[in-house]
Amino acid sequence: MRIAEAIIFINPAAKFNISGHDIDDCIIEWLDGTTPISKADIKVIINQFAYQTKREKEYPAWQDQLDDIYHNGIDGWKTTIKATKDKYPKL
Repeated sequence: MRIAEAIIFINPAAKFNISGHDIDDCIIEWLDGTTPISKADIKVIINQFAYQTKREKEYPAWQDQLDDIYHNGIDGWKTTIKATKDKYPKL
């Protein structure tokens, strides 16, 4: 999860600009009277959803997943996907 996504998760109405990509070193400019959110709170959300990014990198491409379903059925596909889900569980 990116910094902007975490901010929107916390406050969907937030208005802001971000300079930088690392939560510890970035500069967040809060706009239009948006109540600032601490970097610590943003980091908590980023860490809670870190499993998603890791899973996305390891899942097969959707085309390969469809091919897996065609050749091995839904149960075969579930076995393939479960390995990644087990490796990176939700917190």
